[in-house]
Amino acid sequence: MKRYTVVLIPEAEEGGYSVTVPALPGLFTQGESRDDALEAAREAIAFHLECLAGEGAPIPEDEALVYEHVEVAVA
Repeated sequence: MKRYTVVLIPEAEEGGYSVTVPALPGLFTQGESRDDALEAAREAIAFHLECLAGEGAPIPEDEALVYEHVEVAVA
């Protein structure tokens, strides 16, 4: 069992969430609710890793992420 960080991005206009996985560039999915988005992420990650394994490619490890806030002057 592997563990990956997922980023849920609320979609204000359409509703639901978009999901990215920083350790797996190019992997995007979505869901109507937080639970749906997390389940979609699990399925997408599993499929992605299965494809990598089938190609003999290395399985990426999760990345240690650091989030910071910065202030920016707005004209």
